[in-house]
Amino acid sequence: MIRDARVLQDDHLPREIVHRHEEMNRLAAALSPVVDGDRPQHALLTGPSGAGKTCIARATLDRLQEQVLDVRTAHVDCWLHTGDFRVLYELLESIGTTYDIHRSTPRDELLDRLEAVDRPFLIVLDEADQLENPGLLRRLYAVPQVTMILATNRERALLDPLDQRLQSRLRSSEHVAFDSYSRAELVAILERRAGRGLADGAVTTGQLDRMAEAAGGNARDAIGILRSAARRAERDDAGRIRDADIEEAIPAARRTLRQKSLDRLSQHQLAVYEVLREAGELMPKEIVPRYAARVEDPRSKRTVRKYLRKLEQYNLIESAGEGPSRVYRLTEGHP
Repeated sequence: MIRDARVLQDDHLPREIVHRHEEMNRLAAALSPVVDGDRPQHALLTGPSGAGKTCIARATLDRLQEQVLDVRTAHVDCWLHTGDFRVLYELLESIGTTYDIHRSTPRDELLDRLEAVDRPFLIVLDEADQLENPGLLRRLYAVPQVTMILATNRERALLDPLDQRLQSRLRSSEHVAFDSYSRAELVAILERRAGRGLADGAVTTGQLDRMAEAAGGNARDAIGILRSAARRAERDDAGRIRDADIEEAIPAARRTLRQKSLDRLSQHQLAVYEVLREAGELMPKEIVPRYAARVEDPRSKRTVRKYLRKLEQYNLIESAGEGPSRVYRLTEGHP
């Protein structure tokens, strides 16, 4: 029944992007000066998880590379690579200049290598608000050949820690805002995935609508449900997806995605999560000292609050109340 399992992966880049044409056109317009040898415009992509930011950034860079021979690109997940060394290493590795770099290599030397790049270098910094040192963006902004595409859930989470001058410059860059997908849009996305990844007649439009309803606007969740349901039907040699497969796939897909998110947490973010897992419902002022007791070199209260916002954006925790009375707890269904 499954013809091409790759299409059912949420990070698969489809040949045609649906329901994000306006966003893709705006990003392409910002970067298009590179086609004529001019410097592209930096871009800021904002919106909730699963809204298509990463997909659009990757697809736009792929199409630019088809048009321009002398352009280099890189994609760095700043949730996985939060420190200066790891980010710079990932950027340099994409252009093949890391053969003699070691952990002891000074940061300025890594930046010098970037400044020596002799052709346009378009870089996507995904989850850019997760950078341990936001000042790295200022250094990257100053590299003549580097153009940044910064993706984040919330604009303020990225810009507030920056100095006023860089904030102003980034706010004047191309800002592409992404909304959550509508239910109908998710159905269209799933139809294309199913059309390429599954045998004809393996799933009905009504079943795809049920998956879209359960995903709540998140394309990553919707694709995960489709993948899980298809695997269950394939396991039973059913020949087509059954309604029961979908109902079982919805919580299973959510558990899988939740575990992926947990696996991506840094030591400090995981410590905050574990505090809530053990204690239940807490206010930030109660979370901070418990977190600090679990780690060496604890981060500031402001940083812990940033961690809480990020965990909430990825549906690992939820909050209730406002201001000083706000409390956090694990989302329903978490172990």
